[in-house]
Amino acid sequence: QVQLVESGGRLVQAGDSLKLSCAASGRTLDSFAMGWFRQAPGKEREFVGAITLGGGRPFYADSVKGRFTISRGNANNTVDLEMNSLQPEDTAVYYCAARTKPTLSVLARSTLYDYWGQGTQVTVSS
Repeated sequence: QVQLVESGGRLVQAGDSLKLSCAASGRTLDSFAMGWFRQAPGKEREFVGAITLGGGRPFYADSVKGRFTISRGNANNTVDLEMNSLQPEDTAVYYCAARTKPTLSVLARSTLYDYWGQGTQVTVSS
C-alpha cells in the first residue's frame, strides 16, 4: 500500500504564496497519478489538480489554473503544490491522493483515487 503525508499548510495573507508537499511511502512505484483536492467547511471536496507519474503534464481545476502548479518535489517520492496569489476562497483543508491503476479517465474525481493523506489546513486571511 501507499502512505501519504501532506505538509506545509499554515495561515497566510491574501496575495501570498505557499507550497504544500505530499510525501509518499510504501509501494510508490505502483502509483500511476497523484492528485490534490481541497475541502472548505460546508462544501464538497473539490478537485485542485493532478499529475501522472509517467511523464504526463499536470492539469488543474479552472478555479486554480494559472495560480497553482503541481510538480515532482526535490525529495524522493514527493509531489508539491505551489500556490500563488492566494485568496480567502482558497481556504480549505488540502489533501493529496494517489491512484495506482492506469486509467483513461480524467483524474478530477475523488472516487478515482485509492489512497489519501490526512490533509493540511491552509487559511488565507484578507
